[in-house]
Amino acid sequence: MRLCRVAHSTFEQPRFAFIEGSDVCPLTEREWFDGFLLPRSEHSIPLAEVALLAPVTPSKIVCVGRNYREHAAELGNKMPEEPLLFLKAPSSVIGDGDTIELPRESERVEHEGELGVVIGRRARHISADEDPLNYVLGYTCVNDVTARDLQRKDVQFTRAKSFDTFCPVGPVIVRDIDPLDAQLTTRLNGEIKQRARTSTMAFSVPFLIRYIAEIMTLYPGDLIATGTPAGVSPLKRGNVVEVEIEGIGVLRNKVT
Repeated sequence: MRLCRVAHSTFEQPRFAFIEGSDVCPLTEREWFDGFLLPRSEHSIPLAEVALLAPVTPSKIVCVGRNYREHAAELGNKMPEEPLLFLKAPSSVIGDGDTIELPRESERVEHEGELGVVIGRRARHISADEDPLNYVLGYTCVNDVTARDLQRKDVQFTRAKSFDTFCPVGPVIVRDIDPLDAQLTTRLNGEIKQRARTSTMAFSVPFLIRYIAEIMTLYPGDLIATGTPAGVSPLKRGNVVEVEIEGIGVLRNKVT
């Protein structure tokens, strides 16, 4: 099942929708998350007639640093004993096909391909006998774009991670993949830069959801970016960066 968010001339505002073949089936308002009922509208629209937007409008983006050992090593960092969490501004979200803008404040901006987890149900203090994956709406591709020089300068990550356009997400949300063992590939101008399976994460998706929900309430639509593998590299004007996750698709963005 592929879920998306679209704009169309007949909509007053963007709508969430199913993709079925070459059509999209718009859904009701944001309540479509609630209980995973996903009520359908009575009509469909050809996919070619809609604009595909970022499939999330999160209240917060919770990111996980150093969740792949090789990536921690390439940056000269030790692996944390617990998940290293930071927040990325929701205003940084863009969709598939949108443009990543390099800020004048930074001289080194890098890509970070990641598996994104979209929350579908309010989560807080998940009991030990409950599966954290029951709170997941689905999974998507994320590029946690980072101003690496500013990250090192500031020590904390807020500025380096939160410039406008620094969180490409998409192209869709998929519900039926295995987050514990999916292949992630990042390409820059067609050249593979990152490739790893999510099975090599230090902290798995279920562990992360349970851990984060002990700290802060997760709301429907919130996004967890689960960390990036080794192979990050700088982005330059004119580049095209692609994040592909097995079973989801390809998130593609140009750089300017």
